[in-house]
Amino acid sequence: MRFSRVAAMKDKMKDKKIILGITGSIAAYKAAYLTRLLVKKGAEVQIVMTPAAKEFITPLTLSTLSRKPVVSEFFSARDGSWHSHVDLGTWADAMLIAPATASTIGKMANGIADNMLVTTWLSCRAPVFIAPAMDLDMYAHPSTQQNLERLRNCGNHIIEPAAGELASLLNGKGRMEEPDRIVDTLEAFFASQHILRKKKVLITAGPTYEKIDPIRFIGNYSSGKMGFALAEACARKGAEVHLVAGPVALQTVHPHIRRTDVESADEMYAVAVASFAKADIAILCAAVADYRPEKQLTEKMKRETKSQLSLSLTRNRDIAAALGAAKRDGQLLVGFALETNDGIKHARAKLEQKNLDLIALNSLEDEGAGFGFDTNKVTLIDRKGETTALTLKSKTGVAEEIVTKVIALADKR
Repeated sequence: MRFSRVAAMKDKMKDKKIILGITGSIAAYKAAYLTRLLVKKGAEVQIVMTPAAKEFITPLTLSTLSRKPVVSEFFSARDGSWHSHVDLGTWADAMLIAPATASTIGKMANGIADNMLVTTWLSCRAPVFIAPAMDLDMYAHPSTQQNLERLRNCGNHIIEPAAGELASLLNGKGRMEEPDRIVDTLEAFFASQHILRKKKVLITAGPTYEKIDPIRFIGNYSSGKMGFALAEACARKGAEVHLVAGPVALQTVHPHIRRTDVESADEMYAVAVASFAKADIAILCAAVADYRPEKQLTEKMKRETKSQLSLSLTRNRDIAAALGAAKRDGQLLVGFALETNDGIKHARAKLEQKNLDLIALNSLEDEGAGFGFDTNKVTLIDRKGETTALTLKSKTGVAEEIVTKVIALADKR
């Protein structure tokens, strides 16, 4: 069984259209082996080089291995014909930039489209994988790390460099990952995309507002960033996403995301329950208000008429519990828990009580995690009790980790 699954994963590269971007790094010599591996796996490879890359490896070598003319300039020197970066961007199933220098990473992070490679990247609709290669101090420099983080937040996949001896003869992190492992990363991505392809995924995001009167409400500090990152991550892997969003100032990007905006917990409950009936997977990331005012005033309450105010609150319906009770065989239900103390204990209890398959624990005790931040730090707990503590990273990165775990659970079923 294990052999057949591995074989099936490798088949996912067959007939895939890959743009391989090569930049001016000594690691460009590895691009020859990388090209050969991709072609051997059945992929169709179109190479786009920066002018500096041609100083390290010749287009002739790469065109021979890829069986396609290499693209480097905007116009052909022979006849003046135009190389369309737009056509390349819409042609590809994935774009891989390996090696990616600090210079190219900086240009990409800031949209500086002064060569064919960066303009192709800007036009690319497919997932993008970036394999940095540079000296250890260049890689560790705050500007490089900020540029990589910006690219992650745009949805690019960063293939972390390895540590070892560098061209400078120094030892440290900065070596481009080996071609075999880069290809493994692409294979795993296409395999996961196959698992989620056409799957219907329900995601809730953001806060809910519970009206007191026409201008006042009970709410919370949720920005919706985590839920929106999850929606984008699922959509990039081929899922059809229904995003149910509370009142947030965020926009969706991927065309496979269908968005329904709601305001109150009752509204979110109604939409989520209806959508879950047709869903394969649900990820409940919204910070839903537990209570609402028992009575909502139809006119503005005047401060002058009351020296003190008492609100009578009533409990909102529990979306996670309702979906857990309605869950069919084969459906996956993922929840979030935001805790201030005894997080693991409370999260495990919620996992059982709500009939969840996976729960992501946020703790306000972790700096940089929770409401309002661009970063997050979660601990994933599944039905078997397996606990995975993630490090602090961007919410885009956390979303990728959560979706990877969801894919693994879906694959087992």
